[in-house]
Amino acid sequence: MAERFFPNHRQAALALLNGDHRVSRKAGQFLGQIAVDSSPLSVAQSAWLAKLLARAGLPPMAEGRA
Repeated sequence: MAERFFPNHRQAALALLNGDHRVSRKAGQFLGQIAVDSSPLSVAQSAWLAKLLARAGLPPMAEGRA
């Protein structure tokens, strides 16, 4: 089975917001912001998003994959 990844941070954020995943208010605000902003994420933002995706059992980001 092929491994799946989110192609961008906006789709990853929307998956977390639209799914049945528990997130804090602070995380929800962060996800809402990055869902509508196509600007590149900082290293800290990328790390936080990766952590939220892992906690929810969702695929990681595709960025940095060969």
